[in-house]
Amino acid sequence: MPFFIERNDITKKHCDAIVNAANNSLLGGGGVDGAIHRAAGPQLLKECETLGGCETGEAKITGGYDLPAKYVIHTVGPVWRGGGHGEKELLENCYRNSLALAKEYGCESVAFPLISAGVYGYPKAEAFRVASDTIRAFLQENDIAVTLVLFDRVSFEISKDLGARVREYIDQTYVNAHSFSRSAILPEAAHAAKDAPIKPRLRPASVFRRPKKPDEAKEQRFYADESLFEAIPLPAAAEAPAKALSLDNALQNLDESFSEMLLRKIDEKGMTDAQCYKRANVDRKLFSKIRSDPQYRPSKATALSFAIALELPLSETSDLLMKAGFAISHSSKFDVIVEYFILNRIYDIFRINETLFAMDQPLLGKY
Repeated sequence: MPFFIERNDITKKHCDAIVNAANNSLLGGGGVDGAIHRAAGPQLLKECETLGGCETGEAKITGGYDLPAKYVIHTVGPVWRGGGHGEKELLENCYRNSLALAKEYGCESVAFPLISAGVYGYPKAEAFRVASDTIRAFLQENDIAVTLVLFDRVSFEISKDLGARVREYIDQTYVNAHSFSRSAILPEAAHAAKDAPIKPRLRPASVFRRPKKPDEAKEQRFYADESLFEAIPLPAAAEAPAKALSLDNALQNLDESFSEMLLRKIDEKGMTDAQCYKRANVDRKLFSKIRSDPQYRPSKATALSFAIALELPLSETSDLLMKAGFAISHSSKFDVIVEYFILNRIYDIFRINETLFAMDQPLLGKY
């Protein structure tokens, strides 16, 4: 099942379970803990009072009450004391135990905050890496859709080196693709261009083809100043084929569809279906639709997700996209970022999504 990152208020998240970064008493507190208790209403506190607290790294579950989520999973993260007191292992346990409870209670979707990264002082970049790695390891063997909900952008950072390389590539492609757009013209130049008289289109006589006969009965197009410029005939309309292909025949000779090409590529790579859709960050149910419907038309993000999962080079990625009716465009920052990773043979879809998230772009995958 897929793993996504989003900026949101976790108390408004519609899913089977949300995770509360609680304290040992489970009786409410500040930050995410206080917000969840306020949104859930007083019944949540009453149930928490019956649980007898919770040890650091462990997790307990309650009802969601007034929240959109059915359950609240309470886990207690470690307080940061420099990193030499088992903080990483305790934080990993928070995610593992919470996910195990979600699975035990039949949850298909669960949302986490960034545990311990608030008043408990765990460095945000390190807390994010622990969360991402632990969740991804769990999803290799389990089918639960997981969302890591960040309240603000300060909670998230990507590698400065990677960010710099991606931004440089964007400058070289996306920016250059827009450098001659109308929006790039200076206001005074645009105004002058608007008021300037329209000049006739001129071409040197040397590039023109003369008609074979002066009186040839073809429509002629002439240009200004005939002493320097000569006429060329418009191309004659192409002759109709002797026997036009019927619509029925055309439909019977359709090219390979997206679904057919995808399934063929999976076989060629020696991958199982599960390996492919998990690496593509795509939900199993969606993949079943694709497999059962040869004419399934995915979104562009989904098509790119499968190209990443199959580790296709750029040319084959373009072929797969074309089957879905799309193309990579240097006018799209999203496309340029994904293209950067493909050209550099970085096919880790979660790493790509971290970069897309950091640059305010939609993520790859589908739930």
